[in-house]
Amino acid sequence: MTLPATVSGPIYDRIALIGLGLIASSMFWAIKRSGLAGEVTGYARSATTRDTARRIGLCDRVCDSAAEAVEGADLVVLCVPVGVMGDVAAEIAPALKPGATVSDVGSVKRHVIEAVGPHIPEGVDFVPAHPLAGTEHSGPESGFAELFDNRWCLLVPVEHAAPAAVQRLRHLWEAMGANVDEMEPDHHDLVLAVTSHAPHLIAYTMVGVADDLRRVTDSEVIKYSAAGFRDFTRIAASDPTMWRDIFLTNKAATLEILGRFTEELFALQRAIRTGDGQHLFDYFTRTRAIRRGIIEAGQDTAAPDFGRGPKGKT
Repeated sequence: MTLPATVSGPIYDRIALIGLGLIASSMFWAIKRSGLAGEVTGYARSATTRDTARRIGLCDRVCDSAAEAVEGADLVVLCVPVGVMGDVAAEIAPALKPGATVSDVGSVKRHVIEAVGPHIPEGVDFVPAHPLAGTEHSGPESGFAELFDNRWCLLVPVEHAAPAAVQRLRHLWEAMGANVDEMEPDHHDLVLAVTSHAPHLIAYTMVGVADDLRRVTDSEVIKYSAAGFRDFTRIAASDPTMWRDIFLTNKAATLEILGRFTEELFALQRAIRTGDGQHLFDYFTRTRAIRRGIIEAGQDTAAPDFGRGPKGKT
């Protein structure tokens, strides 16, 4: 496993986290683990979430407004659903410090750039990002410092973003344990439609089919749940608001991949119907190789049950 990069001191004097769910809380604990910021402020729209954050010591200072949280911050990270990022950016824009960097952790990049970009003031850099890490858990108590270790974080800098600001943000993510790469926004959205968005929609659908199939009772679905269905339910337990916004804001790429999936599914249906075992065997052999490649790349483990520990930690 890749260890967090060694740093000699804070990368930013002050970091503001807007939204205090799984990713933001994990960022805070990873930042504190390696001393990457002098101070971390936080804000969540829900008073209950803010109270929870204060109770568990999440953030050095939890603020009662987004504007207060970003005041004086060198880095502001939007950790809210992609559907509201534009509104949040408009809210914090007047309070942003000249020379600051604004980033995000959204799973869709073209929409975020179009929604947030117009609100970024002159003299502030906008460097969108997407850490490819998470669990089915959400909320401020779900985070842990190791979430990003040996996972990928994709940076999607907008035009005119200062190279120094991009490099500084890269340094932060590497120091939090992540591998970092850069990607163009439309390509990012297509890649994520393949690797995350369409699989989540398929998982939601499969769990919904089981719920609708009245010949299989709820107790049987739960009691006799095999490993494949259990993993579908784990994925389908993800935050509904976040995934609703992802599908609505990455519509074109998701529909393209779902169209390809439908074609493949029809071909497999035909092979089953006609008894074409060779087609099934060849297809499953090719797909099995993808799983081996993921393990060899260190992005999962061959241990039973995917090697998951408590709360989805790997």
